[in-house]
Amino acid sequence: MLNDTTVLLGLDGVSVARVERLADGTRRVHLATADETARACPVCGVFATRVKGSAITRPHDLPYGESGLESRWRKRRWFCREPGCPRRSFTEQIPQLPAGARITMRLRGAAGCRIRDAGSTVIQAARDLHLSWPTVMDAFRTAAHEVTEAPLPGVQVLGIDETRRGRPRREQAPPWAGGC
Repeated sequence: MLNDTTVLLGLDGVSVARVERLADGTRRVHLATADETARACPVCGVFATRVKGSAITRPHDLPYGESGLESRWRKRRWFCREPGCPRRSFTEQIPQLPAGARITMRLRGAAGCRIRDAGSTVIQAARDLHLSWPTVMDAFRTAAHEVTEAPLPGVQVLGIDETRRGRPRREQAPPWAGGC
């Protein structure tokens, strides 16, 4: 079953703790982790049981509404108690917001697709989405890589220009022809 945050914001794995309206009309949404798998160690996969502390991040997402929306995600820092694991502590993460990410994966994807599919320039997409030029360019490289690495469709029909009949003959052009 989907929670209200997933339905409203489209961010699966977090829930809304509270919402406040700032003086400029912007809404600030305070998020809490709702996905239990977020406390699994990213290296060994063992679920942590001991909290080390908390951290507040401000992930940027797609523009939502006319007055703006900013997020504050209070996530926990966990101890990894697995003896063989090199990771001692880690913060919670969900698929839309991996550890260390400052923007959601869907915002990154939208920035790349805006250039690849809509023909926008990198600087215009950066301005529209309130991102930096290098971030949008990196998103475009990822989006373009999906296209360039996709398998090519098989040839169904071969036109006359793609074939040659007989043995190729090479002749030297006469000097008056103006060739190189």
